[in-house]
Amino acid sequence: MVLHLDVGREQSVKALEQAMVEDHKLMLAAQKDSSINEPSEEDLYEMGTIVYIKQMVKLPNGTSRILVEGLERAEIQAFKQSEPYFAVDYEVIDDEHGDDVEEQALMRMLVSQFDEYTKVSKKVKRETYETVKDITEPGRLADIVTSHLSLKLKQKQRILEIIYIPDRLDHIIQMIHNEKEVLSMEKKIGQRVKRSMERTQKEYYLREQLKAIQKELGERDGKNSEVAQLKEKIAEADMPERVEKVAYKELDRYEKVPQSSAESSVIRNYIDWLVALPWTNETEDNLDVKHAQKVLDEDHYGLEKVKERVLEYLAVQQLTESLKGPILCLVGPPGVGKTSLARSIARSIDRHFVRASLGGVRDEAEIRGHRRTYVGAMPGRIIQGMKKAETINPVFLLDEIDKMASDFRGDPSSAMLEVLDPEQNSTFSDHFVEEPYDLSKVMFIATANNLATIPGPLLDRMEVISIAGYTELEKLHITKEHLIPKQLKENGLTKSQLQFRDEAILKLIRMYTREAGVRNLEREVASICRKAAKILVSTDKKRVVLTEKQIEELLGKPKYRYGQAEHEHQIGAATGLAYTQAGGDTLSIEVSVVHGTGKLTLTGKLGDVMKESAQAALSYVRSRADELELESDFYDKYDVHIHIPEGATPKDGPSAGITIATALVSAFTNQPVRKEVGMTGEITLRGRVLPIGGLKEKSLSAHRAGLTTIIMPEENDKDLEEIPESVREGLTFIKVKHLDEVLDHALLKKE
Repeated sequence: MVLHLDVGREQSVKALEQAMVEDHKLMLAAQKDSSINEPSEEDLYEMGTIVYIKQMVKLPNGTSRILVEGLERAEIQAFKQSEPYFAVDYEVIDDEHGDDVEEQALMRMLVSQFDEYTKVSKKVKRETYETVKDITEPGRLADIVTSHLSLKLKQKQRILEIIYIPDRLDHIIQMIHNEKEVLSMEKKIGQRVKRSMERTQKEYYLREQLKAIQKELGERDGKNSEVAQLKEKIAEADMPERVEKVAYKELDRYEKVPQSSAESSVIRNYIDWLVALPWTNETEDNLDVKHAQKVLDEDHYGLEKVKERVLEYLAVQQLTESLKGPILCLVGPPGVGKTSLARSIARSIDRHFVRASLGGVRDEAEIRGHRRTYVGAMPGRIIQGMKKAETINPVFLLDEIDKMASDFRGDPSSAMLEVLDPEQNSTFSDHFVEEPYDLSKVMFIATANNLATIPGPLLDRMEVISIAGYTELEKLHITKEHLIPKQLKENGLTKSQLQFRDEAILKLIRMYTREAGVRNLEREVASICRKAAKILVSTDKKRVVLTEKQIEELLGKPKYRYGQAEHEHQIGAATGLAYTQAGGDTLSIEVSVVHGTGKLTLTGKLGDVMKESAQAALSYVRSRADELELESDFYDKYDVHIHIPEGATPKDGPSAGITIATALVSAFTNQPVRKEVGMTGEITLRGRVLPIGGLKEKSLSAHRAGLTTIIMPEENDKDLEEIPESVREGLTFIKVKHLDEVLDHALLKKE
């Protein structure tokens, strides 16, 4: 080979200079370890090459560049000197030939292998093969081919040292074969890497395009950043370990499902709900009983029983610190402040307030949620409420729990059983969420107008607190302290512009409203405020003072007659006391006796229970004919007609027995019934008076109607404590066991 070499070592430069002086010949031998800068005799291979220096150029950096031509193999016999340069005795080594036919075969094989090698190797040009194939001398062919192979120094030295030509050819053939294998493997790896790179680049390119499209559409980063955000939210949500596992599992599914798939939005919606629900976030209760009392009194006048129950709860909570939330049911007529009271309770103990209206709910899924497989599936009202509350211990109002219905879609009141059971609601199961949710720290407050429509098992789970209605005195306080300030503010008036006199408020309560609550009363106050605002704006008046006379001018003639007590003692007419959804009411019962054949007629849209009471009362009168000084066959000669006015209003209930009996006796004996007496109680065939319910409401209505005496069953004595002091003072309560006692007190004796 002809080769360029750069010579820079001092020893080598001196050897070069000496050669140039003499015959331009050098012996070149390789170092065993190329990292040694100043090699010794042992560091050099013994087999080397005799070269002729064809050209020498000194470079600016002090090194020399020479062009040398290899002449023949030579082996070092001995070192003559090592300073200032190496000088050796050497022996020229000639090639040793073998069998001519074998050499020819090996040469052909070598040329063929080299041909294939040039096809797979990018380092050897095709022209090189053309040059090599024309060489006829085997030793030269072996050396020339070796010079074009990518071999390491040791491998090249090994070939240099093989003198026997067939061995040399065979060794090179093996090396070319190995090189081909390596190159083939390199090519495969290269192609694989290229494919992988192409795929990665394609994905990267598409992702960048997707980001650009989303940016143009105003969307945020793609799904990857979305998944990262969701992961962060799940970690921050502080879920129970079991729920967290479910959330991460669903997130993995979400990541794998294509965004265009319908399932993607279902999974996303589910994860959003899990993240949004409060799992451990809890507000600290304000357990100051005095503060709670103050807040409750500020918002509501009266309602002592409910306030007392809330304060008891706070006191016990203060002592135990681990009390389960109570489940209260406020029962009472419309407009008495049940819903607003629940809001006040939340404010008094510094809890979040959330309300779910159950009126008209007839689908079980409204409470328990839908299965996630359905289109548009949502959690139930309870879980939705908890999400709004953002804490695990809110005051949760279940409004109108008595108005839930059931049909072919399920029975929501049965689904409420789990919610309102302190033993079960710590693991409440919603069909949508599927994981148990803890409701045990929630303070549930239900409201209802009528207990009769609430199923027994559900009612059993709640602590019922009855709110009867307000007395006239309470209504006066509520109007002055709450309704008037509220309506003045809403209608843009000040206290100085519109002033209410007490007698005017009382007239408003007595003549323009008839209700247990104060809702209609508030409407009338609002109406007065609007009319006063109109007067102030359209005239020069600076102030409107509301007197009794002014009320009639603004609201027109009274809508109701104050009190329903009779003006005079009546024969065959008695005043009963009834309990309705709107509170208590008075009921006039009239009996007419005419000649006939003993027929009994009942009118006034009466229910079965009331009809049976009338028949029982008539049977009692017949059984006591002698004591009442009636003819023994009086029943066969007369027709009896019992009528309860307001025929369009349905009436039913087990408390009109003694009233009907009194009216019957009055009609048959011509004895008037006292006008100031109201009565309530059920009757048996033998004249026993049985206890009734709703005595407080009935007493309020009697007081409102102007009655002064109430005849009541003796067994209801315990209920007298519930009646406000102001009402008890204005009424005389007569407790009776038997109808004879009722007749003694209710009928005026014949003169």
